[in-house]
Amino acid sequence: MAGLTAAVGIAPQFIRPSRAFAADALASGMIGGPTGFDGAERYQYGADTPEGRAVEAAKSFKAKGVTKIVLGLSDGSIGQLTQPFPKGAPSIKELWEKETGITLEIVGVPNGQEFTKTMQDISTKAGAFDIYAVEWNRLGDLAETGGIVNLDEFVVTHKPEWDAPETGYVNGAQGVSLLNQYNGSTYGVSLDGDFQIWNYRTDLFNDEAEKKAFSDKHGYELAPPKTWKEHGEIAAFFHRPDKGLFGSTDLRNQGWGYTNWYQRYASLGNPNQFLFDDNGKALINSEAGWSATKDYVDSLSHHSPDAISWGWPEQYGNFAGAGAAMTCAFSNLPKFLDNAGNTGSKVTGKIGSMLPPGNEVDGKLIRRTVLWLNLSASVSSQSKNPEAAYLLLQWLGSARIYAWMTANPGGYFDPFRLSDFSDVLVRETYHAYHMDVVRENVARTVPTINYPGATAFHNALDENLMAALTKSKTPEQAMADTEKQWQRIARRTGEEKLVAAIKANKAAWPTITD
Repeated sequence: MAGLTAAVGIAPQFIRPSRAFAADALASGMIGGPTGFDGAERYQYGADTPEGRAVEAAKSFKAKGVTKIVLGLSDGSIGQLTQPFPKGAPSIKELWEKETGITLEIVGVPNGQEFTKTMQDISTKAGAFDIYAVEWNRLGDLAETGGIVNLDEFVVTHKPEWDAPETGYVNGAQGVSLLNQYNGSTYGVSLDGDFQIWNYRTDLFNDEAEKKAFSDKHGYELAPPKTWKEHGEIAAFFHRPDKGLFGSTDLRNQGWGYTNWYQRYASLGNPNQFLFDDNGKALINSEAGWSATKDYVDSLSHHSPDAISWGWPEQYGNFAGAGAAMTCAFSNLPKFLDNAGNTGSKVTGKIGSMLPPGNEVDGKLIRRTVLWLNLSASVSSQSKNPEAAYLLLQWLGSARIYAWMTANPGGYFDPFRLSDFSDVLVRETYHAYHMDVVRENVARTVPTINYPGATAFHNALDENLMAALTKSKTPEQAMADTEKQWQRIARRTGEEKLVAAIKANKAAWPTITD
C-alpha cells in the first residue's frame, strides 16, 4: 500500500532544524536519557526513577560479565529502536548501549510469526533469545510451557511504577493486569498499544445536506454513534457501493474479525458480559451470544462484498481512498492516513475518532473495545541473564523512554501509557484529537482470552463466526458449537487450572460505564 508506506518515513512537522541551548547536555540532576534535540529533557531521568534504577542495576550486571542481550522483535517494530528520532537524537539502541555498556542485539522476526518462532525456540531448547516479543494474549500459553520467566521478583526489586497515577497505565493496577499479567503474576512487559479504535469521516458527518437527510429519515441528529443500533443505521445510510463508499469496514476476516464480535458481545452486560462464569462455564451460548453474533452477521450488509477476506492492508487502503464512512482499526490509522505528507491519502484532515458503540444495560451505556494484537515482551527461561533482560524491558517500557520511542514514526509500537497521551511528540505524531479519544477507549477495553488454550479457544470461536458469516450456520448454532468446542478445550487444558486463570483475569476487565 503505497500511501501507507510513504507515510511511515514522515517526521512530524514540529521538528525544527535548530536546537535549544544546552540541548546536548543532561539537565541538572539527571543521570541519563537522550540529548541533542529541543525538549530532550522531558525524556531524561534521575537515579530514583524506573529508568534510572534499571540502568544502574544493568551496569552492575555489566560489571559481572553480562555483555549482550538478544531481543527477538517483529520486523515492523525494529525501526523505533534503531532509527534516531527526532533529528539530533540518538537511537534507543544507541542510548541503552552507551549508558549500560551492554550490547543490544535485535533479531528480526517476520510479522505474524512471532509466536511460532518463540515456540520453536522453547520446544527445541535452542536458546536463541533472551527476550521474546509476541502477541499479548499468548502469555498464558507461554507461561504454562515454562518457556518464560515469572517476573514478580524483579518487579518487587526494581519498582517499574507501571501503576503510577500520572504516568502509568490507564486504570492503574487494572491496566497492569490487562497488559502484563497472567493468573495474577507478571510475565510480560507491554511494548505496544494495539487497542481497537473507531474512526469516522468528518467531511461526511459534518456535511449539512447529509445531516439533514439523515435527520429527516431517522429523527435524530447525525453524529458518531453511541449505540450499536445507531451504528447500524448510520452505516446503512452511508452505504453507497455504486459510488465507492461502504458504510463501515470493521474487519470480518479470520484472525481479526472476532475482535469486532467481542465489542458487541462484551457490551451486553453491566459492567461486562463475560465469556465464562466463575466455575469456568462458557456463557456465549446464550441470548447475549446469539444477539452479538446476529448483529455481527447482519452488519455485513454495509461492508464490502469481499469483507470476509479483508485484512488491515485492504482496510487501510480503502479508508485512505475515502472508501468508507466508519471503521475500527489500530490506533495508528490517523498517524498514517491523516498526514499531509501521505500524498496517497484522500482523507487527510477528514478523520475523526470516537468511542466504541455500545448497548444500554440497566440504564447505563456500556461501551467496550478490545486489545489485539499488541506485542508484549517476556524473558526467556533459557536466558543466562534473566534479570538483566528484565531491566532492559523495564527501561524500554518506562514512562519517559516509551513515550520517546512510540512517538518515533519508524515502527508499529503505539501509545498506551498516560504519559504517552500527554506527550508533545506523541500527540504531534498521532494527532491531539485522536490521543484523547484513545485514552478513553483504553479505559473501556476488555481482554481477549489470555489463559491456557487461548489459541484453541479463539480458533474455535473464529471458525464458528466464519460459518455464521457465510450462512452455513445460524448464530444460535455457531454459539452452541463454539460452546461444545470450548468445553473440550477446557477438559484438555485442565479445568481446575482454567478456572483459576479465569477468576484472576477478571481483574483486567473495566468497570466504567457511560
